[in-house]
Amino acid sequence: MMSIIKRMPWVSLSLALLTYCCLGWVVSKSSVSPSTWLAIVAIVVLMIGALLTPWLWFNRYSNSLLQSSTRNFCVSILAAFSLFLMITWFRLFLDILLIVSATILVRIDLQTLGFRSLDIFGVLCFTAMSGLAMGIVVSQFI
Repeated sequence: MMSIIKRMPWVSLSLALLTYCCLGWVVSKSSVSPSTWLAIVAIVVLMIGALLTPWLWFNRYSNSLLQSSTRNFCVSILAAFSLFLMITWFRLFLDILLIVSATILVRIDLQTLGFRSLDIFGVLCFTAMSGLAMGIVVSQFI
């Protein structure tokens, strides 16, 4: 037990916890419904799962997506629209980019230390849910 505690990358985990805490605080201040909170939790868990997907799978699916000219055109249109949305909602894009970056940092640190993918998923989900809960609690008192 003590060796696991000593092996944890506390700096990157703290950054991820703080990032998710800010997300919980911002969403809590906007007074959303409980169903929206469930959607946010589901999106966070899906994002963590997507970031743990091996890049070989991503490469295989992206290659099959770009096989024909029609698919290539559709992907190009979708990419242009995504770029438009990123520029239009730049503040939201930066917030999402910060959350994804903190999650990737923890993933890289835990992989470097030899943790399995399922363990990394558990640590990231626990960190994310704890951060969201802390953000809600902090927003209630401030």
